[in-house]
Amino acid sequence: MDGRRTMVLTFDGRVLVPVADPDDGERTAAALAPYLGPESSVLFVNVIEKAGGAPDKASVEQREDYAEEIFERARGPLADRAESVETAILFGTDVVETIFDAAEERDVEAVVFEPRGGNRFVELLTGDVARRLVKQAAVPVVALPRTDD
Repeated sequence: MDGRRTMVLTFDGRVLVPVADPDDGERTAAALAPYLGPESSVLFVNVIEKAGGAPDKASVEQREDYAEEIFERARGPLADRAESVETAILFGTDVVETIFDAAEERDVEAVVFEPRGGNRFVELLTGDVARRLVKQAAVPVVALPRTDD
């Protein structure tokens, strides 16, 4: 035994899982899979951040196609693990606020994510969203253990 305590955590209800890109979707789904019960329901969401008046960098259609690619990769690790897997593309000017609005509207048990690693610059960008998810929680927020140390 390596001295770590074992904790049993299972999501038996509906969880909302924000995913940012295809690798993130697949990695997060793989990290989530062991914690799902037979009655679990997973809602993957991808937030398309609107520029709030400024021109968007990519067309809505391009972003929706990209979101579908993310969802396809995220579904793979959950085959036969969850009772249901749903997806939703969300639009908003504030990613965290959009996630919590969706969580409340869809009556989820928790928002579940896997913190993303990367270089210091990437961590500064993605870390802010993770910090805000925890600090501004409107529902329970669970950070899954990293799987790619």
